Amino acid sequence: MDLRSLSLQNDEATASASATRTQPEYACASMTAVGEIMTKELVTVASGATVAEAATVMGERKVGSALVIDEGELVGIFTERDIVRALSQDFDPPGHPITHWMTREPLTISPETTVHEALDVMLTRGFRHLPVVDGATPVGMVSMRDLSRATAER
Repeated sequence: MDLRSLSLQNDEATASASATRTQPEYACASMTAVGEIMTKELVTVASGATVAEAATVMGERKVGSALVIDEGELVGIFTERDIVRALSQDFDPPGHPITHWMTREPLTISPETTVHEALDVMLTRGFRHLPVVDGATPVGMVSMRDLSRATAER
């Protein structure tokens, strides 16, 4: 084999490799599914929990939100923002039930939702946390921090 044919084979291999790379590397995160990066260990409280109880659970687990679950069903989400609203609007919020401040029937996404789609929803709606469900069953939580890490690592 002469140098000229070796050079042509290299050029063809380079062209072939370039043709198979249709997306720039930074686009890979947008194709990652939320199910790959979500937190699978759920932090939950019952709707009868008080603000103080929910805040304690969230603080112990070092998370900014808890899924509100009654009889295995997702009925709401309670977040740090809800705690702040409760403290600013009530004289004694720690003893009151979280149902006064939680978001009922929260918007959810599936594990197949892409990081890009989840990020778009969160930015458009002003969310920091999104419950992830498989059918009606909660299977995880994705946060803005999770999405930031996923896009930074790709």
